[in-house]
Amino acid sequence: MNFLAHIYLSGENDQIKIGNFIADAIKGNNYKEYDATILKGIYFHRKIDSFTDSHAIVKISKRRLHERYKHYDGVIIDVLYDHFLAKNWATYSQIPLENYSKTFYNLLNSNFDILPEKVQKFLPFMIQDDWLYNYRTIEGIEKVLIGLNKRTKNKSQMHLAIEDLKLHYTEFDSDFSSFFNDLQQFCLKEINNLDEVLKQ
Repeated sequence: MNFLAHIYLSGENDQIKIGNFIADAIKGNNYKEYDATILKGIYFHRKIDSFTDSHAIVKISKRRLHERYKHYDGVIIDVLYDHFLAKNWATYSQIPLENYSKTFYNLLNSNFDILPEKVQKFLPFMIQDDWLYNYRTIEGIEKVLIGLNKRTKNKSQMHLAIEDLKLHYTEFDSDFSSFFNDLQQFCLKEINNLDEVLKQ
């Protein structure tokens, strides 16, 4: 899952949200410098990723992309699923997405000093272009895919996936809805087990 889903699935705890959000930027043993609650978010992020990667519906979504994008299919699906979460946001939250996004940006800014350098560098662009809110539109997702393609020096051709999104829009929407229901149930159980994980 991409940024929006990881934040949403973290629940109401701000420190778990931060940990979940920064997890991909934490390398090696650098996670040890964070407090216990942020550590929970980092571990929770990894649990979500493992569940997502092994889920049968996600594999179906990836198969529509694999021939064209190979090992980038999972990255693309993460982005596309965030689109459907944002588009259908009212189904999952009573807080308008615009307000939810701004509140999260404020949380990151107020904790800027503890963010990994990689996150500190892209955060101003994330806020300026309002990534989380703009995931709801096809144009917003296209910008994300163009950016990802540039990061691979145009090798991935991920920007072309906007064509696949339009072609299989109904199927991806259905995949996301079914999968996200399973993921939410998984997260409700796992988030309560994080204390035990940290003791291991």
